[in-house]
Amino acid sequence: MPKSGSTSKISRRTALAGLSAGAAMLAMPRLGRAADEAIRIGFPTPLTGPFAAEARDQVKCAELAVKLVNDKGGIGGRKVELLVRDDKLNAGEAATRTLELIEKDKVHAVVGALSSAVQLAVNEVTRARGVIYVSISQSDTINEAKDFSKYTFHEALNPHMTTAAVARQTLKKGMKVAHLVADYAYGHEMLRGFKRAQAAIGADNVGEILHPFGAADYSTFMPRLMSMRPDVLCISNFGRDQANAIKQAVDFGVKQQMKIVVPVILHNQRLAVGPDVFEGVVGGANYYWGLETQSTSAAVFNAAFKAANGGAIPTDYGAYGYSGVGSLLAAMQAAGGTDTDKVVDALEKLQYDLTKGAQHYRKCDHQSVQSVLVLESKKKSAMANENDLFAILANDAGSDDMLRTCSELGHAT
Repeated sequence: MPKSGSTSKISRRTALAGLSAGAAMLAMPRLGRAADEAIRIGFPTPLTGPFAAEARDQVKCAELAVKLVNDKGGIGGRKVELLVRDDKLNAGEAATRTLELIEKDKVHAVVGALSSAVQLAVNEVTRARGVIYVSISQSDTINEAKDFSKYTFHEALNPHMTTAAVARQTLKKGMKVAHLVADYAYGHEMLRGFKRAQAAIGADNVGEILHPFGAADYSTFMPRLMSMRPDVLCISNFGRDQANAIKQAVDFGVKQQMKIVVPVILHNQRLAVGPDVFEGVVGGANYYWGLETQSTSAAVFNAAFKAANGGAIPTDYGAYGYSGVGSLLAAMQAAGGTDTDKVVDALEKLQYDLTKGAQHYRKCDHQSVQSVLVLESKKKSAMANENDLFAILANDAGSDDMLRTCSELGHAT
């Protein structure tokens, strides 16, 4: 059962009627005299590679945030442009594209990235040049003092938040837990989060196996994991790796022996392999379209996205694109333009609700404080329609208590 929010139905009429009001932070009126210069937002994301499906969703939702602003005349009469670049899921490529966006295209801010390592590369470039960067990829590291700058904002959830929420719903004292982990920053951060959460609960760690990023064959790992005889298998990877790992685990009969959980359950990967493979898998999420029965802002966001995309529904990582760009533009509106220091100040003071409820950026590390969903993949017979993928097990309200403390991150308090 959800932990917060009303479970009463929100009608289609309510959603459509609320579209203008609910999107008010994005659909902003003109301010003052129009300027000739457009407001340019750089948007690096991996349009090619194993995360391409999630990246395309990010672009669609970011474009929607820009459209809602421009349909109402822009910010201070200035239209907004989204400059999308393919970072190819490569830190060096991302740094190059970001530098071009700043030096050649003269962007006023940057939003994007879909990998822990890539977003850190983007952040290195933006903070060195005093350009605001809103990251929309999960990371614990980007909030730590060594990687932070006043220009760095993190709109996405982080591994500490998601793993703790998932662990609360799936682990109990005395349970045995094994881990299959992608051998790069994202996987390592998720493993650290799960181990911290399971230690607090009193669950026992029985083993960890690292796999190469982009692995196609997991057959050598499954017998080793099964021999550990865990109650729960935590699979910490992303994109196509998630679909491939879960499918091969099911083929080996893993689900008959243990529960499969993931830190982030992905809409697109569930679609890629079907309900039978994902049935019963539990994972965290920043967004699910089914929140529209609990949240007016979710219903409004869904309606706007459907209207712009032929009736399609928005996805989890798509919602990051919308809220990342949307919160930045709301801050620019509050600041009266693109002056960097004024926009930073506005972001630090911003209270926003674009997709699922109240959010704000914590002062010390600029982490977005927000709710965390825990979802369970439905079996086919329980699905009301093709989009009815998940049941909402929990909706943990956002609070500073779900974050690592500022002092733990290395920030002065």
